[in-house]
Amino acid sequence: MRRRVAALLFALGASVGLVACGTPRAPVNGRVPEPPSTAPTLTRVAAQVDVVGPRGQMNQARREQALQAAAAQGKSDLLKRQIAAMSAFGDVDLYAGNDAQLLVDGPATFAAMFAAIEKARRQIVLESYIIEDADVSRQLADLLLKRRADGLEVAVLYDGVGSIGTDETYFDRLRQGGIAVCAFNPVNPLKQRTRYHKITQRDHRKMLVIDGETGFTGGINISAVYSSGSGGFGGRSASKAPRPQAASSEASGRTGGKAGDKGDDKGDDKGDDKGDDKADENGWRDTMIQVRGPATQALHTMFREVWSQQHCEGTVAAIEPPPGPPAGQQLMRVIPSTPQDTENRIYTLLLGSIRAAQRSAYLTMAYFAPGQDMVDALCEAAQRGVDVQLILPSRSDFGPVMHAGRSHYERMLKAGVRIHELQDAVLHAKTAVIDGVVSTVGSSNMDWRSFVHNNEVNAVVLGEDFGGAMTRMFERDRGASKTIELQRWQDRGLWQRGKEYFSRMFEQWW
Repeated sequence: MRRRVAALLFALGASVGLVACGTPRAPVNGRVPEPPSTAPTLTRVAAQVDVVGPRGQMNQARREQALQAAAAQGKSDLLKRQIAAMSAFGDVDLYAGNDAQLLVDGPATFAAMFAAIEKARRQIVLESYIIEDADVSRQLADLLLKRRADGLEVAVLYDGVGSIGTDETYFDRLRQGGIAVCAFNPVNPLKQRTRYHKITQRDHRKMLVIDGETGFTGGINISAVYSSGSGGFGGRSASKAPRPQAASSEASGRTGGKAGDKGDDKGDDKGDDKGDDKADENGWRDTMIQVRGPATQALHTMFREVWSQQHCEGTVAAIEPPPGPPAGQQLMRVIPSTPQDTENRIYTLLLGSIRAAQRSAYLTMAYFAPGQDMVDALCEAAQRGVDVQLILPSRSDFGPVMHAGRSHYERMLKAGVRIHELQDAVLHAKTAVIDGVVSTVGSSNMDWRSFVHNNEVNAVVLGEDFGGAMTRMFERDRGASKTIELQRWQDRGLWQRGKEYFSRMFEQWW
């Protein structure tokens, strides 16, 4: 109880601090470049990007080959146009020869992660916003301690706020077993190892890297809320992952919030919160991606950089994977972001891809408070005939963001954007597929906290093969959602409108 009271007081203090700090800076620096009017040639696109393959940096000819392989999956002009739109914002680093697999919900994700840890030969590094003291994390601890006893290097990095409810004895047990453990920006000033940092800067990434060869990233924390999957959709029947029983805290990079909260309303069927228990019973809907190949090295480098910047005890060794054939045929980007960036590259990826979209833009977002530029891009895309569809939450563990996002519904619906709210599960996924050829799975929500205050990472897969899998996943989620109709939305009550108005006022602070 005392920990929960302390967390609440911290959340209130941080909220006051946010308002006092003034308007956050914009995530895009300067004028937004116009999307390409036509699809450029493959040669021109290859000259605008850097590509790393299994044997290292590629020259122009090999870059063209890698791009051609992705383009040959289908919709080549759309792919070239999208890559050109990315290049308009600056450098584009691509990785060729990857195998990328979608992991839907917690059971499938935990099963895949545990299996990879079992097979590790040299090193295991884990970075998570939340590591909760629940059955799944205790089973993870047992496995990590076993692998450390086998002689492997093991390092664990967790966020000081995200894991504030976890008893220190959990991490002490890991340390006593020889595992290197470090808290990102601890709340307790006596435990801080770096110079003063803003309390709002959090490490919201979720990553696991095995031997520098296999990586996982996306939205899933080490938390009990993922144990059952999201009802009939996810990995409940398809996985043998551990199934802890208790619920835990998850605030998605925010200060405060509690997993399993039913929102702050009990609204009607016009899109307000349901106030029932089905979402809690059916778990949380989320997505991860498993990667093998050169893109994994980008995740590994990110972990080592943060470990060093935080002055964590010990060093995490660099690992070069042994030479061998490509793990797969996927062309990828790995996009990190930090509050120190002059421009948020995850934001510019999403904004540029939506502005360049010709056919479709399907977004699934747990926290949607995107700001004017992003809403403009979505509306303009729909008005020029692009099939723009959003899957957003019908309930949330942090109501103000949901209401801020709903304040944009009427304008988007009038522009032709189709909006669906997921039912009977808490939506926590952060995914998008644009034109069927640009797919992103990551930790970053479409809100200002992700774009301005957090460490985040998104994995991007280029090409129609993976895009097709993403589209099918979107369609299944849409089948579990309720479509918001313009007329019924306009009939919503004054109480709902008032919550939207208030939340919109503080959209940049949520």
